Amino acid sequence: MVKAYLRYEAGAVFGVVASAESNICYDCSGKLLFSGALENLSVWNVKQGLCVKALAPNPTASGARPAVTSIAWMPSSISKVASGYDDGSIRIWDSVHGICETTLNGHRGATTALRYSKTGSLLASGSKDTDIIIWDVLGESGLFRLHGHRGQVTDLLFLDSGKKLVSCSKDKFVRVWDLETQHCMQIVVGHHSEIWSLDADPEEHYLVTGSSDLELRFYKICQNMENGSLHDVKPNITVGDGDPGPSKWDILRHFGEIQRQSKDRVVTVRFNATGNLFACQGAGKTVEIFNVMDEREALRKAKKRAHRKKEKTLKRRGEVAIETKDMNSEFGNEGEIRDVTVSDTFRLLQVLRMNKKICSVSFCSIAPKSNGLATIALSLSNNVLEVFTIQPDKSTKTHCIELPGHRSDIRSVTLNADSTLLLSTSYDAAKIWNPSTGSCLRTIESQSGVCGTFVPGNQYALVGTKTGKLEIIDVGGGVRTEMTDAHTDTIWSIISVPDGSGFITGSADHDIKFWEYLLVKKDGQASEQMTVQNVWTLKMKEAVLAVRVSPDAKYMAVSLYDNTVKVYFLDSQKFFLSLYGHKLPVHCIDISSDGDLLVSGSLDKNVKIWGLDFGDCHKSIYAHTDSVMAVQFVRNTHYFFSAGKDRLVKYWDADKFELLLTLEGHHSPVWCLAVSHNGDFVISGSHDRSIRRWDRTQEPFFIEEEREKRLEEIFESGLGDAVESVNVLKEDPPEQEAVGVAGKQTKETISATDSIIDALDMAEEEAKRIRMHEVGGRGAQVADLPPNLMMLGLSPSDYVLRAVSSVQTNDLEPTLLSLPFTDALKLMAYLKDWTLGPDKVELVCKIATFLVQTHHNQLIATPAARPILTALNGVLHKRVKECKDTLGFNLAAMDHLKQLLWSKSDAPFRNAKAKLLEIRARHSNFTDRNVEVKGRQKRKKASHETHLGA
Repeated sequence: MVKAYLRYEAGAVFGVVASAESNICYDCSGKLLFSGALENLSVWNVKQGLCVKALAPNPTASGARPAVTSIAWMPSSISKVASGYDDGSIRIWDSVHGICETTLNGHRGATTALRYSKTGSLLASGSKDTDIIIWDVLGESGLFRLHGHRGQVTDLLFLDSGKKLVSCSKDKFVRVWDLETQHCMQIVVGHHSEIWSLDADPEEHYLVTGSSDLELRFYKICQNMENGSLHDVKPNITVGDGDPGPSKWDILRHFGEIQRQSKDRVVTVRFNATGNLFACQGAGKTVEIFNVMDEREALRKAKKRAHRKKEKTLKRRGEVAIETKDMNSEFGNEGEIRDVTVSDTFRLLQVLRMNKKICSVSFCSIAPKSNGLATIALSLSNNVLEVFTIQPDKSTKTHCIELPGHRSDIRSVTLNADSTLLLSTSYDAAKIWNPSTGSCLRTIESQSGVCGTFVPGNQYALVGTKTGKLEIIDVGGGVRTEMTDAHTDTIWSIISVPDGSGFITGSADHDIKFWEYLLVKKDGQASEQMTVQNVWTLKMKEAVLAVRVSPDAKYMAVSLYDNTVKVYFLDSQKFFLSLYGHKLPVHCIDISSDGDLLVSGSLDKNVKIWGLDFGDCHKSIYAHTDSVMAVQFVRNTHYFFSAGKDRLVKYWDADKFELLLTLEGHHSPVWCLAVSHNGDFVISGSHDRSIRRWDRTQEPFFIEEEREKRLEEIFESGLGDAVESVNVLKEDPPEQEAVGVAGKQTKETISATDSIIDALDMAEEEAKRIRMHEVGGRGAQVADLPPNLMMLGLSPSDYVLRAVSSVQTNDLEPTLLSLPFTDALKLMAYLKDWTLGPDKVELVCKIATFLVQTHHNQLIATPAARPILTALNGVLHKRVKECKDTLGFNLAAMDHLKQLLWSKSDAPFRNAKAKLLEIRARHSNFTDRNVEVKGRQKRKKASHETHLGA
């Protein structure tokens, strides 16, 4: 009889506040902050410091999930947010309901840049594959792919209401793309190193770029070009210092540079919502905040600068007044300023200095209620989110989200006896969690905790540190009650004795010590507190890496730095066995509940299963592709888990020496494991600061099925890599201004193509059966024919339509591209019937347009295609016009209803913002005209006085 096992699946993930690989982003309300937490997109309530939602993609076939690399908020929506992942996919989420609305696949590398247009209808994405893809958010499909950059795309920006796109890359170039004609219209050169970020103010007057240089480069954005239209196909090349002179076609014109204070490369440059501030984040620990002057203030500052220059020149020449026309021509008349420099417009306001490296910054779109200028959030490399209010003279920290995670990697995890509490240790703190919910209950200051355990009764916990100290923690109070000098070097292992009388510690100072618990009443305290006392010490010849005690308290196993495992009798500390075989130090060991087996994991990547009766090695297994860091048996079984630096957790059967499951999910090496008392879940801690729970389900599986599934995954992954490499070899190197298809061929598109081909073949057979029935029955009706159960009782046209409609919108073009010409011609024959449904007109138009563009030459040369194209030509235009008229009528009706509602509304303050902006614009124009008139009058008066003096 074949043995069945119960499957373990990924459960909760907790402990990560913000990943260093992803940026952070505020929503439009300013209350929620989005951060990438490995594969989760975490939604934080900044004021409460709570994680409202954790948006995670569905796992792949192997169980792994891609990690978030970039985040972008849709400006025109209150709930839509886009996230890019390291597998090249992009997901658009509804943050209110916590669901993924669509998944966009097109990039062959990690998504590194995301940016929405102002209306939110377009989404631009850049990737490590050097391509830029423009996505139609409403249609949930890719429009086109832009080739041109020769390095990773680092940032993107829409200009001119989404008609133009600016991109920067590691290839040291800034490119301006015309999205209407789909070509690069300007290349900005002059940067001497990789460009990492760019941004423009909300009014699109200035654009700033940040690179690895010590300067920030500024450009003026020229939207209204002469002659109003574009005719040049070749892009204009503009040098950063302005040579050659600016062309009338240039969108970006060099304005100047500002020297940064930080010597680290730029990571992010961002303007705030009002455009009066912009932040420059370096790769180090500083963020430089710049103040953006308005036009009037910049003119006044330029005037003062010109006046100071004039005074210095006069002083140098020893003159009192300017009496020649040369000086007037040099400095200009009073009230007339020739040049406004970048230093007149941008001024360094202050520098934020953190104690850790800054990973990302984001301005809040809502101004603070206090006297602050803006609110900015920072994600730090130590897993912390901090929010500051920027004031004219200083910046004040208002919120900090740090308790839900450790500041460094997780070194150990331990469950209490009933598996209701979890203790995790790190270099600066020990935390106590609820493993079922993932909430942090207590945070206790610690000194580089390496191992830990709970004291029976769950009132106290013990932590062994890297310095050799033993810390006693009060679990209820969340405080450290005592710290004892237990060893002179790192304590690598703490294990409780089964009878609960004490515990054993193993250290790198070659000592194994047994400790017993004591309750003492200290001076000034009313209640007794626990302390520990050393009972005996066992000296070893090498550093002790792990200690385990058999459940019957008979044996004590010790792994040493000399690659051996030694077994002693616990009561007498007499030597019993020595287990040889590993080639590198044994980092972890464990003993089964019945005391028959011992499993050891080593840095040589092997796991060995030993018998404790004679010390023979039952099996040596090449378990991981990197060092094995933790092993632990499931209680009352011979199943055990292992974890390694290869980021995997594996489930084994020690009797059959078989691999049962491979649990993927961690993004960094896994350091530690903890199995619950009943074996219903497993806890793992990793270098990526995440704590993951793997839950046992009621779904059975068999070893043979899992083995076949792993072989299929290896085959498919190898086949996919081979197909990708063949495609790359067949394709010519993309031209500098090439435009390609947005989607890419994946396993889903290949399976969708197969399903459409199968549906076409089955529909053709069904059509033959219907014709034979009509001919053989001599006027028999189709309704008398029994339905085809294989086609679910549908007609041939409806069955093919069902197969085509099941393809996702983003995968439609790659799927149709994989169809052979004969099958594409069969598919086009059904399009006329599908136009009868008003909801399928858009789908029919997409299919017809794409197939005609793809197979144009073959369609022209094929006589059988002419009647199909003629029929489509006669019906498509008519149906599209009907749909367009219906949409226009509905839009007009909605506008009419909107005007009626506004006219009956009792809240005129809704238009207050627009009216206020209009009044400000009028006032600004009036002020500018007044200044101009006064300047003209002053110049006329000066000229008249000069004439009278003459």
